[in-house]
Amino acid sequence: MIDRAGLAEFLLGRRQALQPEDVGLPRGKRRRTRGLRREEVAALCHMSPDYFARLERASGPQPSEQMVASIAQGLHLSRDERDHLFRLAGHQPPSRDGDSEFISPGMMRIFDRLTDDTPAEIVTELGETLRQTPLGVALVGDLTRYTGPSRSIGYRWFTDSAARAIHPAEDHEFLSRMYVSGLRGVLAVRGPTSKAAHLAELLTAESEQFRTLWKHHEVGIKPRAVKRYLHPTVGPLELNCQILLDPDQSNLLLVYTAVPGSESYEKLQLLSVIGATTPLEAR
Repeated sequence: MIDRAGLAEFLLGRRQALQPEDVGLPRGKRRRTRGLRREEVAALCHMSPDYFARLERASGPQPSEQMVASIAQGLHLSRDERDHLFRLAGHQPPSRDGDSEFISPGMMRIFDRLTDDTPAEIVTELGETLRQTPLGVALVGDLTRYTGPSRSIGYRWFTDSAARAIHPAEDHEFLSRMYVSGLRGVLAVRGPTSKAAHLAELLTAESEQFRTLWKHHEVGIKPRAVKRYLHPTVGPLELNCQILLDPDQSNLLLVYTAVPGSESYEKLQLLSVIGATTPLEAR
């Protein structure tokens, strides 16, 4: 059962405790609000300001589990705080066994401080994109829109030709082996009842290439430091990929950069101006 008063008190306390710089927002000279404004928190949690205000006043409807998870990420809650929020909202907290979709407050702080001219994303161990910067969306499209197995880039790679269209054809063989190797590694850690096992079963049934590569039992194939992309507007790009691992959650922060003065650097600057007008995987 939802604890409306407790939920309202908790949300108010967390909103007042967060500072603009904690979530990548400018403080401004005239700010008098203690902590964040309601509309700022609402934007971070992907909800309307009115909806958040009603929750904070103990008069709103019971939020869904998906909404509670969004609030937890928007408020940069720790795992314990997230679990407490779920209970206040009348839901069971998500399982912590292989819980790779939780983004730690520390990783969110780093992500929020990335500038608008930096493509970056936070992904799970199965390649499910949880967050993207605006330039990350402009580079490869909105990858957070997928649902079900298609949330995993490894699944899309073998079932959706659009996933391959953003990379040169000569890179496809290596990337195929890398995704299969990565899935096998996660499956070995998570076990036969895991989401990784379910993905492997689906791909075995749906993709002949996956079945062939799966039989090779390759493991440990690492991503290349330089990734090559084909963008329909700015053309080919070569980007260095820096990876930050959160070992507790098994999430990865991927940050893409180009060598200053290079052709790819100039193309990224152009892409930051024109924005996500032609998302690649949506074509």
